[in-house]
Amino acid sequence: MTLQERMEAVEQRLAEACRRSGRRREEIQLIAVTKYVGTEETKNVLRHGLVHLGENRWQNASEKWHAISGTESGEPLPAGQAVWHFIGSLQTNKVKDVIGKFTYIHSLDRLSLAQAIERRAEQLGIVVPCFIQVNVSGEDSKHGLAPEALQAFAKELADMPHIEPVGLMTMAPIDSDGEQSRPTFRGLRLLRDELNERAVLRKPISGLSMGMSGDFEIAVEEGANWLRLGTILVGNG
Repeated sequence: MTLQERMEAVEQRLAEACRRSGRRREEIQLIAVTKYVGTEETKNVLRHGLVHLGENRWQNASEKWHAISGTESGEPLPAGQAVWHFIGSLQTNKVKDVIGKFTYIHSLDRLSLAQAIERRAEQLGIVVPCFIQVNVSGEDSKHGLAPEALQAFAKELADMPHIEPVGLMTMAPIDSDGEQSRPTFRGLRLLRDELNERAVLRKPISGLSMGMSGDFEIAVEEGANWLRLGTILVGNG
């Protein structure tokens, strides 16, 4: 399938999920996860109007970021301005490479990382929108805060003016598909609502970054407004 054909197939399934759950398509943003494709394929994604790009390692993203940001000599920008999302686990020693280049961080999951982001963002004079990653499923292989640790962690962020919490992020169990993912996604939505009800953060958050190629329709039905779609949308190179 071509990129256009994959986009149309995803949009059709997304429209059906919105219809079933009484939601509007405009509420949902697609992040094209480009970690498995190269620079030219990533530029093609932008040309097709998908401006949100997701990468999970700076080592893999570096060449694409420099080319698409127009920092290479004579390198023209493709149509559409990229908005970069860092969706993988972020090591503190990589914060200096990522902060200032990626608009959104989806994997804020520990105090040491928050402190490193705060320091780097203060140096650059910017505020970084971040999703707090929560390990709702409780799998040992998953990164993220335990649900019971979320509120205490959120309170720590109140003293970090260069971090702007915008939502929560989670991943469904690896071996789940479809309906098996629903409790995880529902759990994240309830955690977000509880944070807002208790006014733990400086201001309410709306973002739910959840749903990937195998379960995005269920995520939409449970309130996702940021979908991270890789192979089903972009292909695998």
